[in-house]
Amino acid sequence: MPKKPSKSPAGKGPRTPARMPARVAAKRPKAPPKAAPDLSQDRIVRALETIAAHLAAQGKPAVERESFERADAYVWHPDGRLAAVPRVSRVELFLLKGVDRMRDILMENTERFANGLPANNALLWGARGMGKSSLVKAAHASINAERKPSDKLKLIEIHREDIESLPALMEQLRASSFRFIVFCDDLSFDGNDASYKSLKAVLEGGIEGRPENVILYATSNRRHLLAREMIENERSTAINPGEAVEEKVSLSDRFGLWLGFHRCSQDEYLAMVRGYCSHFAIKVDDDALEREALEWSTTRGSRSGRVAWQFVQELAGRLGVKLTVN
Repeated sequence: MPKKPSKSPAGKGPRTPARMPARVAAKRPKAPPKAAPDLSQDRIVRALETIAAHLAAQGKPAVERESFERADAYVWHPDGRLAAVPRVSRVELFLLKGVDRMRDILMENTERFANGLPANNALLWGARGMGKSSLVKAAHASINAERKPSDKLKLIEIHREDIESLPALMEQLRASSFRFIVFCDDLSFDGNDASYKSLKAVLEGGIEGRPENVILYATSNRRHLLAREMIENERSTAINPGEAVEEKVSLSDRFGLWLGFHRCSQDEYLAMVRGYCSHFAIKVDDDALEREALEWSTTRGSRSGRVAWQFVQELAGRLGVKLTVN
């Protein structure tokens, strides 16, 4: 027996499939939820603006040209800042014993440069403690002693680890009316350090060249500034060992003036000690002074200007004498 069509709950007849889509279509679709604001793009924009402002600040010279009149010596910082040094730690030129020939050559070179004449970059290399950096500072002070403020040389110290920023320093000094000695103490390169290439370009190789008002003085215990293992490694691993070694050794060739410092003799060491004692009015019997100075150098295992100065400091401290270094 055929089944009767079922009635809808409302009593309006059977629910046909044709009427179902109509009811669904009659319902208004829900609006999709609003997307959350994209904050990442705003953060990127703010970060880029911060970086741009930082780079713009770095591009501005930290020291105006007129400020070079404030002091005769400065320390360079890689952020573009030149910090004035009101009082340079140095010894008088006449107190440096056993380096007479190197002293005369460096003084002559520095004086020519101060007078606007051609002069060479100088590399002071050799035994430690023999007054290499002291000679640079003493020569600078001696040249400036009788010069007018507008003609004085300015000494700019750059640290070894900041050598890659040397081109930026050169750019800042190029337009100045003053003349500058850029000084790097204990300059050397180890391992895979490639910053020496920046120094090579500044010394002689760049298209701009070294500014006419700038000269470079460096001190090092190494004649070629590079560790022996670096040179040997290039010789053993490079495709063309000769060319690789030449590229590294050529760095010291960019210094036109080489001044070698060697270990001093016993007589030179004692002359240094006596010179310091005379200058600072330390009164000691000469025989006792000689005996104690030699004993001090034996305990240190070397004789040098640094060892002599350290002995004099010990002696002055025991005798209650104050050492005033200009």
